[in-house]
Amino acid sequence: MSQKRQQEDGKARAENCPEDKRRKGHTFKKLVKEEVELALKKHLANMKRNSEKEVHFPESRSLQLQFLNNLSLPVFTGARIEGDDSTIKVALVDTLTGQIVTSGPESSAKVEIVVLEGDFDGDESDNWTIEEFKNNIVREREGKKPLLTGDAFLTLKEGIGSVGEISFTDNSSWTRSRRFRLGARVVDNTDETRVREAKTDSFIVRDHRGELYKKHHPPVLFDEVWRLEKIGKDGAFHKRLSRESINTVKDFLTLLVLDPSRLRHILGTGMSTKMWEVTVEHARTCVLDKRVYLYCPPGTQQKSGVVFNVVGQVMGLLSECQYVPIDKLSETQKAARHTHLMLFAHLACR
Repeated sequence: MSQKRQQEDGKARAENCPEDKRRKGHTFKKLVKEEVELALKKHLANMKRNSEKEVHFPESRSLQLQFLNNLSLPVFTGARIEGDDSTIKVALVDTLTGQIVTSGPESSAKVEIVVLEGDFDGDESDNWTIEEFKNNIVREREGKKPLLTGDAFLTLKEGIGSVGEISFTDNSSWTRSRRFRLGARVVDNTDETRVREAKTDSFIVRDHRGELYKKHHPPVLFDEVWRLEKIGKDGAFHKRLSRESINTVKDFLTLLVLDPSRLRHILGTGMSTKMWEVTVEHARTCVLDKRVYLYCPPGTQQKSGVVFNVVGQVMGLLSECQYVPIDKLSETQKAARHTHLMLFAHLACR
């Protein structure tokens, strides 16, 4: 009994000795240190991830080139391609904000203008890949000059650039859609920082000779007579009119007013009634200037005469210094004056 009690007292003294206490304290500090280090590592890892997100945020932007204005139509070969209000402008836009990107390396990118197929539309959301865009670029026909001539490259300044002087060398009639689009793409565009390309609405390109021969709507007085509908340049009707010294729209209208039957006879039976009506209707859309003329017969001391416009159409009479419009003349005055009115107007207009 006494021996057992001595053993227990010895064990108690051993457990409460200073060396055991130091050992336990060291173990506790080690555990705390490990927990602190682990928490610190997690904190630093979170800070690094957040920092990386901030650094790479610009790459998550959705950037796209856009044409800021529409093309001026119609478009002809050899003629400068222009915007509807000025030169064609291209901008770099952040599609998430709708704002023009005015800073950063992309805002001063080099841009190339290309010709696209007129039916290139992308998918239902008007999206496309770089490869799809490339596959829809139109090249010149074999043996022809490059389809676009001039300066097809521009450099953005604060996100905006102006297209230089460019023009088409060929029409669009030979392509699958018979139409073109203009496209714009960033030179050396990479997948990591892709800038989506731009494209215009589709349009037709006509040969320049079409512009040279086109009709004018409305015609003007001193347009050549073949500018009228149904009268082709150097065609049969044009030659018939030229032989009778009817060279301008003014000449045509004057004879139409003074002697429409003679004008109809000059054009001949090759011009159908329908064609005649179309030509006459077009000619009558000509805007006449405001000038009027007064013809006074000899001996009237300029108190009486005939007032007519630039194509010989009688506007009224001057009777004893009083002007009487044509619609106010009596039937007797009209009948009595008819021959003289036509004669005076004809002489004055020659």
